[in-house]
Amino acid sequence: MDLSGSQPAYQTLRVDDADGVLTVTLQRPEARNSINRVMLQELHAVLDVVEAQQRHHLVVLQGQPGTFCTGMDFNEVATLKPDLPPEVREGLTRPYMRLLRRMALMPQVVIAKVDGEVLAGGMGLVVASDLVVATPRSRFSLSEVLWGLLPAMVIPYLIRRVGYQHAYRMALTTLPVTAEAGVGMCLVDELSDTPDAAIRRLRTRLSRVRTSTVGNLKRYCRQMWLLTHEVEEAAVAEISRLMFHPEFQGNLRDFVEHQVFPWESKDR
Repeated sequence: MDLSGSQPAYQTLRVDDADGVLTVTLQRPEARNSINRVMLQELHAVLDVVEAQQRHHLVVLQGQPGTFCTGMDFNEVATLKPDLPPEVREGLTRPYMRLLRRMALMPQVVIAKVDGEVLAGGMGLVVASDLVVATPRSRFSLSEVLWGLLPAMVIPYLIRRVGYQHAYRMALTTLPVTAEAGVGMCLVDELSDTPDAAIRRLRTRLSRVRTSTVGNLKRYCRQMWLLTHEVEEAAVAEISRLMFHPEFQGNLRDFVEHQVFPWESKDR
């Protein structure tokens, strides 16, 4: 697969390749850019090519106007059998954890270009990026606990970026963080009405740094933080357990079948 030539027929992504910059657009507008298994596979496939070719110095990840990414695809999860064995459950969650690790360690600089809504697992894509450029209308939130889940795989990266209390408050309250507030808590690196221009300015500077040096910096900084293999395994195990817990399964059925949110249920 050559990203500079004819583009493969991605189902969930659009990939644009120009002048050493690869722009990856999440393209599931009909599902509010939620993450399904195909999207995860395609994101990994793109990174496979980037890492093999070693000719890009910058990867820009973006969503649709008004929606960056809204996390896991509930409609897909609702089709899974609740009695799946643990190893199969983790096979559904581990690719996401591995994607965050690859983004955080690859020698290319990864910029999340955010315009609009970011929810739940979409937050992981943001905080695993090296830099975040957002428009003023962008909003960031963790909604997992409303559904009986935990943002288990996002939290280690979120704490790394914003600190413990900011991350804990976002997870506990589920309240959205505005882009302006995100700058103050280091969730957003640059706030701009013209994010493409902001990224061009960053690119001019970043192009002076060798990708090998970027990779060295990422690996070294990771050693200074709690993102160990053990932490990742604990996160995968926890979210795999909670995804098939009766509480979440009931919430999921009510929403998918009857469009009833957990906090609207008569059983509460």
